[in-house]
Amino acid sequence: MIVVKRTNSKHPDFVAMVALLDEDLAKRDGDEHAFYAQFNNIDHIEHALVAYMDKTPLGCGAVKEFSKDSVEVKRMYVSPQSRGQGIGAKILSELERWAAELSYKKCVLETGKKQPEAIALYKKAGYKVISNYGQYKGVENSVCFQKLLAP
Repeated sequence: MIVVKRTNSKHPDFVAMVALLDEDLAKRDGDEHAFYAQFNNIDHIEHALVAYMDKTPLGCGAVKEFSKDSVEVKRMYVSPQSRGQGIGAKILSELERWAAELSYKKCVLETGKKQPEAIALYKKAGYKVISNYGQYKGVENSVCFQKLLAP
């Protein structure tokens, strides 16, 4: 049984999962990785999740305030051996639930075109492609999404 635990960015399992995510992204993004890495600092994230099977961490995700009424989904990752089991969807759903509990109205996020699994997950979860926002404007490898949260 998969259990998703609410925590923050200081949790050692979250930190370990993010390190694995960064290794994966460095391979996928190559020279572009440094550009993206500057926007992915986890020092002050108060709303992070870790998914477990028994006591083994399988994946993670987080949200941070983006605007008064929205959060940005950050640091989504599922270990390669755990993919295809709905863990990413479970993490994303719990992040959305948590954001709604915190009175946010929508989630936004950015992912890379070199991450087709992530793009498929977000589309399946009801996210719609939007114009690239903020630091991602004009970045060819970026695709941005938004989803309105149920009240």
